[in-house]
Amino acid sequence: MVDPADRTENDLVAENHVLIQSASSGVMTRAHNVTAHHRKFCAQMLLFCLMLAVVTDSAHAAGCAFEAQGEGRVVSVTDARSFRLEDGREVRLAGIEIADRQNGTAALSAQVLGRDISLQGQDDSPDRYGRQTAFAFVSGSDTPVQSELLRQGQAMVSPEVSNRDCATLLLAAEAEARQAKRGTWADGSVIKNAESPGDILAGIGRFAVVEGKVLSVRQAGATTYLNFGRNWTRDFAVTISRRTIPALEAAGVSPKSLENRRIRVRGWVEARNGPRIELLRVGQLEVLGGN
Repeated sequence: MVDPADRTENDLVAENHVLIQSASSGVMTRAHNVTAHHRKFCAQMLLFCLMLAVVTDSAHAAGCAFEAQGEGRVVSVTDARSFRLEDGREVRLAGIEIADRQNGTAALSAQVLGRDISLQGQDDSPDRYGRQTAFAFVSGSDTPVQSELLRQGQAMVSPEVSNRDCATLLLAAEAEARQAKRGTWADGSVIKNAESPGDILAGIGRFAVVEGKVLSVRQAGATTYLNFGRNWTRDFAVTISRRTIPALEAAGVSPKSLENRRIRVRGWVEARNGPRIELLRVGQLEVLGGN
């Protein structure tokens, strides 16, 4: 062991050099740890941003977002759900039905006339009248024109909507107007009472929304009947074909489970003994809850 008094100047210099190296190494180690932590934080933030972008894209992709079908400027409104573009195309709005055509035409004109719009849809083939059926978006908006008409109470959701996300979006807009009694929904007779078959029957061939309690569920051959009355030759009923049952069950609804439940059904009224609405898609049916 060396006595401190015997250490030379060179020994002291060497010791100081070692101390300086140790201190420097400690600083470098801490600096390295800080840098590593910073890099890890940046990587986590980058991952978060990427995940947020994916979620945002998914949110924009939901609802009534389909394949682009072109764009154009609206030069005239032909009825409550149809308009003409400057290139001559006539467009029919998909997914909605109109109860009040006069007010509906005015509402549609206020939204689209003279404005640039883009079209989206699942099929751009013209209907038998040569119209292109599509969802319309005013330039700069991510919300379809249909949603705004529904929110104003100027339209009702059509049972033709087969896409679940789109149906959910449209039904939510309709529910908002119905609860606030806007537009069409200000008239309490718009929703038909299943216990008034004569009132429903007066609308043969027309679109209707009917509410009531299912008293019984019966099957006859390939058809299931949701009966709202005891007299099958006079009372209102909903008919469900055998081929529609799997879609209902996949949505968590079996016909038998609807017995003694209040439901809302929409569709076109037919006369087969009493008034009937045929259930072709799950979106036509809403279970209202309670008995």
